[in-house]
Amino acid sequence: MPIPSRRAARPPSSPWLRLAALALATVGAVSSGGVLYAAHLENNDAFCASCHTQPESEYVQRKQAAAVDLASAHAAQNVSCIDCHSGAGASGRVQAMTVVAAGDLAAYLSGHYHNPAIVTVPITDDHCLKCHADVGAARSMNNHFHFFLPQWQASAKDAATCVDCHQSHTTDGPANASFLNQATTVAVCQRCHAFASVR
Repeated sequence: MPIPSRRAARPPSSPWLRLAALALATVGAVSSGGVLYAAHLENNDAFCASCHTQPESEYVQRKQAAAVDLASAHAAQNVSCIDCHSGAGASGRVQAMTVVAAGDLAAYLSGHYHNPAIVTVPITDDHCLKCHADVGAARSMNNHFHFFLPQWQASAKDAATCVDCHQSHTTDGPANASFLNQATTVAVCQRCHAFASVR
């Protein structure tokens, strides 16, 4: 006489339940792989420029030669487009992929994209400060504009931002001045001095 097993008998699983679990696992794996592949591709400037119109494709071509603007100077330091065009941390990258990249892809595939391209998500100070956090630390005559900028921004809606002076894709500033255009920068300085009532 066989001894009865003490293990609880499992109810037979439904083939539909197993099929649903397999389908869910497959979708999860494909989705995860797709996100990882998209993250890999977004670091490739040439891939991004393959769909983008002017002026983005021109910007990517510029980085192949000597630096002529702030963006190509960054590229020479192995900074890719997505490094500046995404916010800080993982959440900044996810936002860039879901809000910007997915929207750009949908617009391109549907044929409803802007040509020439327009900036849909502006570069904020947070985009710059994730690498240049120490820029306002020194309180000196040569750095007073960076040092006092947070105070101006806290007090006025129309205060300057990093990109008001540091325009990445313009070629009208000298390399020895970090590609700053003198007229543009002086105008920003005058706005701040007027706000602070300082000459």
